[in-house]
Amino acid sequence: MVGKDKPTFHASHHVTAITFLLIGIIITTSISFVFPLVLNQNHTAMAQQQQLQANQTFSPSVEEQQQLLEGISFQIDNVTFSHHMASVNGIQMHYVMGGQGDPVVLLHGWPQSWYEWRHIMPALAENYTVIAPDLRGFGDSSKPTTGYDGNTTAEDVYQLVSQLGFSEIFLVGHDVGVQTAYSYTAAHPNNVTRLVFMDYVFPGFIPPEIGQGPWWFSFHQVPNLPEALVEGKEREYLSWFFKGLAYNPSAITEEDLDVYASQNSAPGAMRAGFEYYRAFPVDAEQNIESAMNMITTPVLVLGADFYAALGDPGNIALSTTQPLAADVRGVIVPLSGHWIPEEQPEFVIDQLSSFFGDSTNGTGDTGDTGGIFDLP
Repeated sequence: MVGKDKPTFHASHHVTAITFLLIGIIITTSISFVFPLVLNQNHTAMAQQQQLQANQTFSPSVEEQQQLLEGISFQIDNVTFSHHMASVNGIQMHYVMGGQGDPVVLLHGWPQSWYEWRHIMPALAENYTVIAPDLRGFGDSSKPTTGYDGNTTAEDVYQLVSQLGFSEIFLVGHDVGVQTAYSYTAAHPNNVTRLVFMDYVFPGFIPPEIGQGPWWFSFHQVPNLPEALVEGKEREYLSWFFKGLAYNPSAITEEDLDVYASQNSAPGAMRAGFEYYRAFPVDAEQNIESAMNMITTPVLVLGADFYAALGDPGNIALSTTQPLAADVRGVIVPLSGHWIPEEQPEFVIDQLSSFFGDSTNGTGDTGDTGGIFDLP
């Protein structure tokens, strides 16, 4: 029995030694594997922390970005323009300015910015001081939660014009910018020499042939839902409008779409744009009240010829304006959809130059092309 115990003892001893040896190998191997992994993880964490600190260091706030724009000059077709910021009506308003002469104020529509006027600004700047602001909520201007009705946005622009020292202006609006332009003129009739509206229907005076307006008029007025659905898909959503409401969709290039998508992807931007539609009921009340005293400023209305998604709009841009203004002429812009300044810039330049230069009180010809409709 004793002789048999000794081999058992030695076998156990060998097993134990082998076991310790294996454990040592495993520990050594684990250390050699885990230690670099821990170092790599620590290095990655440190790098991420450094990148975060760098981003925090070099990422300016919205207010700082707005301040950085002040005075920056750039050129369009060899004509110099510059970015500016102004404190107006409780917000920061970004605007682009260039040229010299009598002031022309250009008010963009949804979902755009001053950038929509880029094709006509150089030609106008040869004879006029061009002022193209970003309306509240758009582009690089502030995006407050309220104040998107016509009277409030008009006051924004009026304070800007006053700060710039101008008492009389030529005023041009497109889409929701038309509401601002009209409300401005109704409040300050002696401040506007000539007025131009591009492709807009006035709340309170929507022509019966289009009912309550196209589908997005109602959809954009639903609280909170549109911005929730389009978040992260701003470019795809806006692309439908730029293509569907154009006569020639190629007039808005992919690069242009990138600009508008980037601007509308900023925090609060899409919500702010929808607020213009949510203000329609207030605009309707304001328009109906102001229509009791029609504006007498000469008005030129430029309407679309055809929408790819909707077809022929008829002359709704003119018919919706006639109850509001006593001196109106209308022109259908040939081969243009809703995006008139970008689809037919040369035609727009000719129309504006003729209209602004016409010293007769709203009875002169506005050009040889396009359909002209003078109010009797």
